[in-house]
Amino acid sequence: MPEQAVAVAGGIIGGILLFVLIGITAYLLWKKFCRLLSYEKLTSPVKTTKANAIFQDQSTSEIQLKSTSLVSIFKPEKAVAVVLSRSRSVPFIIPPTLHGRDWINLTNEEQVQEDSDPYMIPQDGPRSSFHSLAGAYVVGTINPELYKFPEDKSETDFPEGNIGRLWFSIEYEQESERLLVSLIKVRKLQPPADSCSPFVKIYLLPDERSYLQSKTKCRTLNPQFDENFVFQVSSKMLLQRTLKFLVYHVDKQKKHHLLGQVIFPLKNETLTGDNKLVIWRDLEKENLEPPSEYGDIQFSLSYNDYLGRLTVVVLRARGLKLQEESHAVSVYVKVSLMNHNKFIKSKKTAAVLGSPNPVYNETFSFKADQTELDTASLSLSVLQNIKGEKTHQLGRVVVGPFMYTRGKELEHWNEMISKPKELVKRWHTLCHST
Repeated sequence: MPEQAVAVAGGIIGGILLFVLIGITAYLLWKKFCRLLSYEKLTSPVKTTKANAIFQDQSTSEIQLKSTSLVSIFKPEKAVAVVLSRSRSVPFIIPPTLHGRDWINLTNEEQVQEDSDPYMIPQDGPRSSFHSLAGAYVVGTINPELYKFPEDKSETDFPEGNIGRLWFSIEYEQESERLLVSLIKVRKLQPPADSCSPFVKIYLLPDERSYLQSKTKCRTLNPQFDENFVFQVSSKMLLQRTLKFLVYHVDKQKKHHLLGQVIFPLKNETLTGDNKLVIWRDLEKENLEPPSEYGDIQFSLSYNDYLGRLTVVVLRARGLKLQEESHAVSVYVKVSLMNHNKFIKSKKTAAVLGSPNPVYNETFSFKADQTELDTASLSLSVLQNIKGEKTHQLGRVVVGPFMYTRGKELEHWNEMISKPKELVKRWHTLCHST
């Protein structure tokens, strides 16, 4: 009896294994048959439509001369080879599902599809990865270079003589009247020694007595700060304020060395709402010379010989001798164009309240023919205005040709002429003359 039971059990197990083997074999044969059927459909001759013929006539010579693309389809027992072009352009292909549509001939052998049923009928039957190539044809190419996002070159393009670049963001919360300043990073610092341990002081001018300071980053020329600072300032006074960033280096003796500064007036920025501005500026060397007796003014000159346009950018002044330091005192700059000492035209900056070191950053343009540059001159006057009193001149400077000026003023004018369409920036000493 036990022997018979073992024999029966063995027979049952053997039958089950045989059944499973037969099932797997049948599945593999069916799968192979479907694959062969797909290849047969793929290699079947494609009917040449009118659009196909036009494309073939247009592209035969291009394929032979430029070797733009080649699609070779072999028999099922061989591989399907697709040789793409050396060109960077990508073929734009009409799928086989659209071959039944009607096409209208246009000029230059272009094709456009007639309005018809907008819905495509899906094809039945198994599909292979190459099935979409059957009956498809190229109607054009797409250049991928046109769809790339522009690269951010702010961390790679540094002008000659650059001493560093600073990134920051600003945002104003109107309800709480808070100016939020985020110090992001500084790149390409030029310290006096090999090592550099930088930090940044942030001022909100005209207040130069108080400031906020970042942490010190040890031994790096490219510090990453990612620090946030808050200034309390009313919305009425916001646009009259100016951010000032001073970048310092701490040496081994714990002495501070100024590497550069960034001056950023807020009056030209839209800070209300949900706007968060991310900005970068190149560092500038601070003018370490003491202010002159009546103060100094910094401005840029540029001349466009093609347009006959003279441009003046009034940047800032320093060390002004105000008659009364209060918020009732406003200081502005008047720029006048003269020719043969005759007045032609003048323009004024906006007034800055109560600061001996006002920042303007305003641009003015004047029409001036190239033949007039030997007889024309520019007068920049710094004026103080107190409510209820007469306007008082704090200082004045004239730049122009040899006929009117000498020294730095003449050099600035000649450099402007020798570098057309380029802004030439300089400091000038104010004189107390009328």
